[in-house]
Amino acid sequence: QVQPVESGGGLVQPGGSLTLSCAASVSVFSLYIMGWYRQAPEKQRDLVASITSGGSTNYLGSVKGRFTISRDNAKNTVYLQMNSLKPEDTAVYYCNAESPIDTLHPSWGQGTQVTVSS
Repeated sequence: QVQPVESGGGLVQPGGSLTLSCAASVSVFSLYIMGWYRQAPEKQRDLVASITSGGSTNYLGSVKGRFTISRDNAKNTVYLQMNSLKPEDTAVYYCNAESPIDTLHPSWGQGTQVTVSS
C-alpha cells in the first residue's frame, strides 16, 4: 500500500509562489500516475495537475501557465510548483498515486493546507 506524504504548504501572499512535494514509498514509483488535487471548504475535490510515467502532464484550466507538475523518479517524489498564486487557490492540496495495475484504488496523502491571503 502506497502512502503518499505531502509537504510544503503554508500561507503566501497573492502573487507569491509555493512548491509542494509528495514522497511515495513504493518500489515502482516511476510507473505510477501521480496527481495533485485540491479541495476548498464546502467544495468538491478537483484534479489540479497530473503526470504520467512517461512525463505527460494535464492541468486544470484555471492553473495552466501558473502551476507546473514534475517528478523525480530517483527520489520517488512529485512536485507542484505554484506561481502567481491567487486567493481562489486556497485549499487543502492532496497527492494521489495511481498504480498502473489498479487504477480503481488510488492512494491519497493526508493533505497540506495552502492559504493565499494578504
